[in-house]
Amino acid sequence: MTCFRKRMEKASAKSRIILANDLDDLNTGALEKKTISNINRLGNNLCAIKFNFHVILPLSETSLSRINRLAHRKGLQTIADIKLNDIGNTNMMAVKRLWRCGFDAVIANPIMGPENLKELVMSAHRDNHGVITLVHMSHPAAKLGYGVEIRDPKGRGRKKLHDLFLKWSLAAKVDGIVVGATVPQIIAETCKTVKNKCDIYSPGVGTQGGDAIKALKAGTRYLIVGRTILNSENPASEAERLQNLNIES
Repeated sequence: MTCFRKRMEKASAKSRIILANDLDDLNTGALEKKTISNINRLGNNLCAIKFNFHVILPLSETSLSRINRLAHRKGLQTIADIKLNDIGNTNMMAVKRLWRCGFDAVIANPIMGPENLKELVMSAHRDNHGVITLVHMSHPAAKLGYGVEIRDPKGRGRKKLHDLFLKWSLAAKVDGIVVGATVPQIIAETCKTVKNKCDIYSPGVGTQGGDAIKALKAGTRYLIVGRTILNSENPASEAERLQNLNIES
């Protein structure tokens, strides 16, 4: 098990909830202030915090480093959700800057191809960082892309794109894969193939229609939750409720 997975496992002793800190329409100063507030208010109910592209872009390296240090003091791992997908050199330069800001892991898109993905994972693991890949996203239109049927690149019939992404991800020895909580049947199928080789991360709980209990029962290890917590009347109570879910219920 890689160092990042071990750190996530340790953090998950208190919670399996990852906050999607995907804040909208804030200026740079307010963005940092609100993020710090979220970490302080919700940190005890989380194992990690995820930052989407539109949150990372406006913030300086100084701000991101300050946010990451606070998250680490709270016992949280930090994930840069930039859905990285480019040629090898560009990928390396991007993650080098993310690691310098203090991020623990990056979310990448396997569409970059298996060789680029393997190179990315090997590089991340050398520095004790993690790579999580997209296998099937949670938004309503995801099935139009991830569910499309393609010809197997090695000529072995046809398969769904998400199956190919899973195959490439496992071959590259990624730390985790994203499968939306909105597709619990795909989580269950994926879980049978994964067999603890990596962890399943599921966004889409609540606002997008995903059911947390169904996702956990199907094999999800970590729930990625954003608006369901952030837009609730009492975000701390909602985070605590999700933290204490009983999958036997």
